[in-house]
Amino acid sequence: MTTPLIVTRDQSLLDELLRLAAAAGVSPDVAPDGGAALRGWARAPVVLLGADLAEEVARISPPRRPQVYVVSWAAVPDEMFRVAVAVGAESVTEVGRSEGWLTELLTDLGETAPSEGLVVGVVGGSGGAGATTFACALGQLGARRGRAVVIDADPLGPGVDRVLGLEERHGVRWDGLCQTTGRLSARALREALPRRADLGALSWHAGEPATLQAFAVREVLSAARRGHDLVVVDLPRTAEPLVDEVAARCDRLLVVVVPTVAGVASAVRTCARHPDRSGVRLVLRGTGIDPRAVARATGIPVLATMPDQRGLGEAIDLGLGPVRSRRGALGRAATEVLDQLMLLRAAAA
Repeated sequence: MTTPLIVTRDQSLLDELLRLAAAAGVSPDVAPDGGAALRGWARAPVVLLGADLAEEVARISPPRRPQVYVVSWAAVPDEMFRVAVAVGAESVTEVGRSEGWLTELLTDLGETAPSEGLVVGVVGGSGGAGATTFACALGQLGARRGRAVVIDADPLGPGVDRVLGLEERHGVRWDGLCQTTGRLSARALREALPRRADLGALSWHAGEPATLQAFAVREVLSAARRGHDLVVVDLPRTAEPLVDEVAARCDRLLVVVVPTVAGVASAVRTCARHPDRSGVRLVLRGTGIDPRAVARATGIPVLATMPDQRGLGEAIDLGLGPVRSRRGALGRAATEVLDQLMLLRAAAA
């Protein structure tokens, strides 16, 4: 469903909203009163409710739903915010001040993706486990199946754009996104990121102090999910509320473990940070402790195993990304994980 609903009798407001819809490439339904609005209220992906009809619609108490916005041609009185709350609107906005935001909101409705993408978090069970490398491998191979993006949530990591060979590509980085507010368009994010074909990356400019803002992370994850088939998040090992929130938003969390005594002991603590372990799986890198013993120690199933791969550092230094061949150890493990993830997505559809 890509047809938004506009509810207004204000002809000037309607003309402007229709112009923005045309620029976004969508054809809205128009309701001139509360009764007509109620008929299309539940079906529309987005409802733009004119301030002139907000009180009328609030009186008929339509069912609560997301993506309802009260829009006005001019500045709105304080009383309108009470009405917006009553009708379940997410915000009140003036068209003149929010033209770009409204266009992006409507543009997202024209996306051709059949469903939202899968979000996969990758975290190291211990220092040096290779979580960033595996996250980038998933992104590389995922981009051969559809649109993929690797999001760097580790300010102290090497940078996923560098690992993927995209550090010289022009595009937006976290530094710019953490200065923005409001809703982020899926298409705008996808087209702004440094990318190669269907693979994009979001990281920081090299060498600069790096921080993350919670509101920016939430908007980026939402837009990335709407605009890509696969979203891979490279997570730090630090125990921070924002990191735990991002992990909780992932459909699957992969913990990369080195199967040594020290590596498994550290992985046990890492896994214990996540109370809901139903979406957590292990990926073992290297040889040592038997995978079944690692699963028993952590209480988490092993999804894939891989030996160390020769020439990995050289491939990354040459800007080729970690996966040079799907027949290599890393390529085989990443392919196995992606196959399992696609089954997860199909089961959820």
